[in-house]
Amino acid sequence: MNVQLRRIEADAVIAVGSNLGDRTATFMAAVRALAEADDIEVTAISTPIETVAVRPTGEDADAPAYLNAVVLVRTTLAPRALLSRLHDIERAHGRVRGERWGDRTLDLDIIDYAGMQSSADDLTLPHPRAHERVFVLRPWAEVAPDAVLPGHGRIADLLAELESR
Repeated sequence: MNVQLRRIEADAVIAVGSNLGDRTATFMAAVRALAEADDIEVTAISTPIETVAVRPTGEDADAPAYLNAVVLVRTTLAPRALLSRLHDIERAHGRVRGERWGDRTLDLDIIDYAGMQSSADDLTLPHPRAHERVFVLRPWAEVAPDAVLPGHGRIADLLAELESR
């Protein structure tokens, strides 16, 4: 019997952020780490944008500014395995998980994974606050202008609504 196994591939959107250290070098190294992984293919990289830090209480202009971008990938990793890989890359670049929404050398978040909708303590898909964040939507719209954020609608429409406020 000849059984052929097929690797399932999924498209995912990863947000990249950094506001400590050499943000550009960290961004480039993180993208390189993604591209060099055997089970991840980088298909698009947005232009990085600089944005004000966001805290649970709102924007914090006194904190170091963030460099934010979005990377589109195709992967054979399941969502939690991809998240684990992202955490490994963060740690390799000095990420320390302390204060929630605190300053960081590198932040990698799965924004969307193949349109999946799920909620668990360790991973919610799509990212629960992506529809509220210009620093995610603007770069994503650059590399995938017709993209849809499951449960929220077209990212171009979400971005236009946020920018009109």
